[in-house]
Amino acid sequence: MFLGACLFALFFIMLAPPTRTFILSHVTGAGEWLMAWAPVSFILVGILIAAPIVSLILVHTWPVHEEPENPMAKYRRDPLDEAE
Repeated sequence: MFLGACLFALFFIMLAPPTRTFILSHVTGAGEWLMAWAPVSFILVGILIAAPIVSLILVHTWPVHEEPENPMAKYRRDPLDEAE
């Protein structure tokens, strides 16, 4: 549903010629920058793409937190013992 709304809004944004030329000029400029700074820019783009993937793997493989045992639990009286 969210994707449909975004595509609908993007369609109307791209209808306006000034907006279309602005976006296309910036995309073209970004492509030229990528080619001008080829080794550095490709490493930067690789880091930007790999960071979310690595964070997802890290979150899924993180050990589960276990609550420590209460050391005073063995000294607690049971309410059922008092009823007898």
